[in-house]
Amino acid sequence: MTVSLPEAQPAGRHAAPPPGSLLRRVYAPRACDALAYSMATYAMPLVVLATTGSASLTGLAFALEWMPRVAAFSFAGALVDRSGAAIVCFLASLARALLVAGAGVALVMVPPGTTETVIVMALAAVTGALTQFSFIANEAVGAIASRQSQGQSHKVQSVLIGIDQTATLIGPALGGVLLLTGPTRMLALLSVLSFLSAALALQTPPTPLRAAPRDGTPSGGGMRQGWHTLRSLPSLRRLVTGLACSNLALGLLQSASPIFIEEHFGYSSVAVGALWSITAAATLIAVACCRFALNRIGLWGVGVISATIASAACLAVPEAPSYAGYVALVALFMAADGGLTVVLRTLRSQLIPPAAFGTTLSLTILLLLLPFPVAGVILALTPVPLLADVIRICALLQAVTLLVTFVRLRKDPALRTGTSPAQHDA
Repeated sequence: MTVSLPEAQPAGRHAAPPPGSLLRRVYAPRACDALAYSMATYAMPLVVLATTGSASLTGLAFALEWMPRVAAFSFAGALVDRSGAAIVCFLASLARALLVAGAGVALVMVPPGTTETVIVMALAAVTGALTQFSFIANEAVGAIASRQSQGQSHKVQSVLIGIDQTATLIGPALGGVLLLTGPTRMLALLSVLSFLSAALALQTPPTPLRAAPRDGTPSGGGMRQGWHTLRSLPSLRRLVTGLACSNLALGLLQSASPIFIEEHFGYSSVAVGALWSITAAATLIAVACCRFALNRIGLWGVGVISATIASAACLAVPEAPSYAGYVALVALFMAADGGLTVVLRTLRSQLIPPAAFGTTLSLTILLLLLPFPVAGVILALTPVPLLADVIRICALLQAVTLLVTFVRLRKDPALRTGTSPAQHDA
């Protein structure tokens, strides 16, 4: 899914791609893969809970789902740089489709028990890793489109986030409804979406994404080069650090919500899916607002407002008296997190040099995803009566971390203006 423009041109001097090209080569493949991603991320814990009936195994499955995703980043970015986004997305989506289809057939054939539990736990782990490969490829394409948008990178990123949130609006609710008839139909739909994602990836030649360095030296280096690049970008480094701490609270809410809703409030898996669909709708509204707000108050202003709302909502979640109140607070949290995501993606697409983009992108996403398996382990080790207290502690950590992050970024020119002076020289 690479963009068919000359790769050797300096960043920031490409002609803007036509809207039709963005729709065909960037937005359409992203939409299909995002729907598969949302079902794999949000519905897989529901499959485990429906199959095993265990809250501890649900938390463990969440950790198993995210740990391979984290491990995949050690070479996913370098693979995208070397082989191109199209072939990486095609192979990852095809493998996911075949794996999920095989697991769906196996769950029909095996009786309930240990074998069934092993299948769903292994499925959560492997689909997590494969999903991240296609995610990295799509993120790289989106960042290239942002660079070529002639000063409108935040608008491209807003569209991409809108696509992701629309998929989140549909995927969890659809998965929750299908789970009422058993996990097989949900897995069948996930397999079909993965096959379609693989087919769409074939529309673009598998050329490398990385730009050729001006001095002719190779641009490899793996995670070491990504770490060196991130250290040279203090704005991005500080923002990633703050959002990584915030993601611990996000991961805990994602993994604990099925338990809260089904055991504490007494609702079914449909209510869990409805929660994520409602939060996705709220995030879509927030992203649309951010698109206009960025032109007026800049990245720092949007980031501060989003961080304040996210912290306040997360602190209030354990106090929710009802399912409706819980949904409202989580939706508010996720909407604010969407604003923080716009800030991060815009800054990331502007600051990372093209020659080291894949490896640095992978490293930043790796750092942002590390809290998710930690959240799964915390959930697995926490008794259900103490879960609210653990969420309060994580929410307090999030609030303090985001406060420190944006105080330190207050006078940073990259977040004040939304552009980087070094961008045009990268």
